[in-house]
Amino acid sequence: MIRKALAILALCSLITVLLVACGSVGSATNTERNTVHMNDTNFVQTSITIKKGERLKLISDTLTPHAIANGTWESGTAHAARESGAPQVKDVQVDGYSSQTFGPFTTAGTFKLYCTVHAGMNLTVVVQ
Repeated sequence: MIRKALAILALCSLITVLLVACGSVGSATNTERNTVHMNDTNFVQTSITIKKGERLKLISDTLTPHAIANGTWESGTAHAARESGAPQVKDVQVDGYSSQTFGPFTTAGTFKLYCTVHAGMNLTVVVQ
């Protein structure tokens, strides 16, 4: 009887461990997956693809602050833009060693964000 109880207890423990392990694989939230880091003068990656309805998180990895807006730098000139279907972003401050979340992006398409302070600092957001 004790042997049977120990076997059931061991089986339950094994199942619990497996369920916990499986639950942690791929359990990152959308915002954790949809993260772009920034250094002093650039986005670490220049484009990201996210799903419709998700948010985007920008993280400043240095002390340098950034001001993020809809638009792009082209040939050294800033071009602010209001893109249909994109969340409106206008000079959102991302201080050094901090983050900001943008969205949700509710429309599929390709959208542009840029840092109004740092020439050439462009990010393309592809929403599927």
